[in-house]
Amino acid sequence: MAIPIPSGRGGVRRRTVRTLLAAVTAVLVSAVVALVAPSAAHAGPAFTNPLNSTGPDPYMTWYNGNYYLMTTPWSGPLTMRKAPTIAALKTATPAAVFSAHAAGRDHSIWAPEFHLLNGPNGQRWYIYYSAGNGDIETQRVHVLESAGLDPLGPYTYKGMIFGSNNWWGIDGSVATINGQLYFTWSGVPTVLWRDSDPHIYLVALANPWTVTGARTAISAPTYDWERQGTPMNEGPVAIQRGGRTFITYSASACQGPDYKIGQLEYTGGNVLSAGSWTKKAIPIFQRNDAAGVYGPAHHGFFKSPDGTEDWIVYHANSSAGDGCGSTRTTRIQKITWNADGTPNLGVPVATSTILAPPAGEPAGPAVAMRLQSYNFNTRYVRHANYDARIDANVSPLADSQWRIVPGLANTAGGYVSFESVNFPGYYLRQSNYDFALVRNDGTAQFAADATFRQVAGLADASAVSYQGYSAPTRYLRHYNYLLRLDPVSTATERADATFRLTA
Repeated sequence: MAIPIPSGRGGVRRRTVRTLLAAVTAVLVSAVVALVAPSAAHAGPAFTNPLNSTGPDPYMTWYNGNYYLMTTPWSGPLTMRKAPTIAALKTATPAAVFSAHAAGRDHSIWAPEFHLLNGPNGQRWYIYYSAGNGDIETQRVHVLESAGLDPLGPYTYKGMIFGSNNWWGIDGSVATINGQLYFTWSGVPTVLWRDSDPHIYLVALANPWTVTGARTAISAPTYDWERQGTPMNEGPVAIQRGGRTFITYSASACQGPDYKIGQLEYTGGNVLSAGSWTKKAIPIFQRNDAAGVYGPAHHGFFKSPDGTEDWIVYHANSSAGDGCGSTRTTRIQKITWNADGTPNLGVPVATSTILAPPAGEPAGPAVAMRLQSYNFNTRYVRHANYDARIDANVSPLADSQWRIVPGLANTAGGYVSFESVNFPGYYLRQSNYDFALVRNDGTAQFAADATFRQVAGLADASAVSYQGYSAPTRYLRHYNYLLRLDPVSTATERADATFRLTA
């Protein structure tokens, strides 16, 4: 049982020796610490979802050294966030990129997407978004064109993409297939939205803001999993690899927890023939109750900065009772590809899951995270004279701030390491199950002793616990306020081994 003792009793003889040695070397350490750079493997800080406090219908990309992100604004200006790392994107201030919403397209401003396309004036960015006069029957897709190659604009209004066609539509996106640019969206076969279930449509484009020819419905909500709450197919977006084209889309009602993602594949022939598209009979991304993720859909895809990874950006709720409003937040995670060449979106991860950044992300400033004790919630994991413990009222605050990076010994599978913010290059390391702040010596043993697998909190699944990498039957916990790596079995031990991540 962990019995609290006054902080003055935290030192035993071996720690006193360590403290004395630390005092002798403190001047030397302070002289060299500014020269110690974080390991190159840690370029780009680790992060957790979500990327914002509210962010429905997200779309993002990496371009020319920065990520760019847009979400539904509901009203007012269309805005875009910009940052060189995912961690920095979480705190980036939205920049207004367009606000000249004329009457009739100044309400219900939804689902902006932006694409770099070849137009009559060369390459330009095009923003596609839905808007109307406040009556859902008036929703149409509108197009903006950038003046140059800056995603932040300025932009000019090009028009309503359907032209003279009186098509209801939302959630527009584009895809180039067999050299032809196409527009895809959620529409209805009749004039009025209320008269039919939304389908996924496809039409050719004469230029990035003008449709040409007839439209084709390539998907309707026919499966039971597409009809939960409300029969719905919406939010189509293309992803292409190895010469194959897939259009993934959102299904069922966004008002409920069963909003999910389905998949279509172009299988050859006339792109505008419904028979050229094959629907997967089961959803490919859906709620994960164990992780507290509900209604994960309305999404996009983007490449990692080095172009080697595919990532999904999507919105989700943290409660099954949340609806189709501002509770939805933007989340991202890496996707993979199945052996048959189809996309594997995996399962949506918990907001407590620490994720390695996209490959090739540039080094960014340290993101200061703190580990709050679950059962002594005024205390935080900190280093003091290179020892590791939990304390309240930590001064300086940086002693309790950590740069949580991909594991030194294993960058996959949820493994992390804890680098000191104010002593870069120094990590929490266990030795004989005792913890200290130690400079990385580059050895495999150091990496193993300084790596831990983040798992759901042993005392509370909404929090986190850390399993040893070099001692996988043991967990990071506090005992008498000192950090240990111990076996955990009792309720008290589980609480001692549980923490909350805070800023």
